[in-house]
Amino acid sequence: MDFDAEFFKLALSFVVMAIYGIALIMILMYSLAQLNLLINYLKAKKKNDNAPRFDLNNPNEVPYVTIQLPVFNELYVMERLLDNIALIDYPTDKLEIQVLDDSTDESVISTAEKIKELQEQGLDIQHIRRENRTGFKAGALKEGLNDAKGEFIAIFDADFLPKSDWLKQTIPYFKDQSIGVVQTRWGHLNRDYSLLTKIQAFALDAHFTLEQVGRNSKGHFINFNGTAGIWRKTCIIDAGNWEGDTLTEDLDLSYRAQLKNWKFKYLEDVETPAELPVVISAARSQQFRWNKGGAENFRKMVKRVISSKNISFKTKVHGILHLLNSTMFLNVLIVGILSIPMLYIKNSYGHLEIYFTISSFFIISTIIFFVCFWFPFKRVQGGGFVNFIDYIKMFFTFFSVAMGFSVHNSVAVLEGHMGKRSEFVRTPKFNIKSLKDSWKNNKYIKKKVSANTIIEALLMIYFLFGMYSAYPLNDFGLFPFHLMLFLGFAFVFFNSIRSKV
Repeated sequence: MDFDAEFFKLALSFVVMAIYGIALIMILMYSLAQLNLLINYLKAKKKNDNAPRFDLNNPNEVPYVTIQLPVFNELYVMERLLDNIALIDYPTDKLEIQVLDDSTDESVISTAEKIKELQEQGLDIQHIRRENRTGFKAGALKEGLNDAKGEFIAIFDADFLPKSDWLKQTIPYFKDQSIGVVQTRWGHLNRDYSLLTKIQAFALDAHFTLEQVGRNSKGHFINFNGTAGIWRKTCIIDAGNWEGDTLTEDLDLSYRAQLKNWKFKYLEDVETPAELPVVISAARSQQFRWNKGGAENFRKMVKRVISSKNISFKTKVHGILHLLNSTMFLNVLIVGILSIPMLYIKNSYGHLEIYFTISSFFIISTIIFFVCFWFPFKRVQGGGFVNFIDYIKMFFTFFSVAMGFSVHNSVAVLEGHMGKRSEFVRTPKFNIKSLKDSWKNNKYIKKKVSANTIIEALLMIYFLFGMYSAYPLNDFGLFPFHLMLFLGFAFVFFNSIRSKV
């Protein structure tokens, strides 16, 4: 009996070690892909952009543009959005605006009144309503496209405020007939509002500099980010039009377009300011949609990417890892949860020391991420010793909180991979820029505490136990990791509870 128990314990240990090792390898592969993107990014910065461009001073080269504003219950930001769009500097006879309004609350009335006011000022702006929300955002964009007069379709979510010369900075690049999309970099109106907004800005800056430039500069697939970009209308139609079968319709259409050989142009130097979610429940809904949509698109697109004869092997590898981006949260969660049993396995089986020596090598993943994230931070915040110290603090804060989100995001990823369908849940907007502004009375904030929040509280305690375990085992190698996990889950848990009261 003792032999059987010991055999079972050893077998279970090997299973834990195998799963732990696979998750570490997946994270390492992702980090190496990020390192490759960093190299691409640094090389791209040295190149001059000699792309052909329309001369907008020549009336014959000024194309017709439709601006689409897909909105749903945006009471707090609609007036700001419409006032801002009305300032776009572009020939009025070549511009129309579609407000694709699926709202079900009182914002419909105030939006209609504002649109009527702008129409009286001579703006070609239409208030388009649907009987139902079939296809959610994708459905609204598709329906608007049926009546769109423009040969180019600019799209802005309700919290985005493009500068007046935005079209003049972007439209010229469509002179190259192979360009299907021009995407711009997101800016952040309220970056410094709170630690939560700083963390979100930190992560988005890495995506919009390192990843988008790193992929685009080598012809790898990038994605239209759902907003702050322009599509060639014929590209949308040729790629199969908008589809609402995933929660990230932007990523879906992006891959279908690039698989049909359309090129994307990414403009890092054109910034489009937007508002970041200021309350954690809003950030949760956004993260859930992005991560589940990413997994859904992996299911939908991975076979098409692998079997495509039009793209290189390296582009296929980057495409697969791109589609697996959100799955990294699941790998991080697995490594975190199994790291504590690994401490005890290491203490029980001294003859397996070689395995733990090899697994310690995977700290290189963190080092790679640390190097890679510095360049986007420097691009936006500036270099120098003081900023580097700030970067160190922000990097470890970001990684701690990202790990704290891993349960919530892993649930999203698993649902996406398993094909479980769910409704498109919009991210509440707040119209908040400074500390004087409050989100407390926002009618769109959900007050219900999710089951994930309870799990996050339990994991916070679990990683506190992991920190304690270092003392009786006299092994402090994973203590910093468990400290970051504890702080990350504590941040997410307490902020989630705070947002409900």
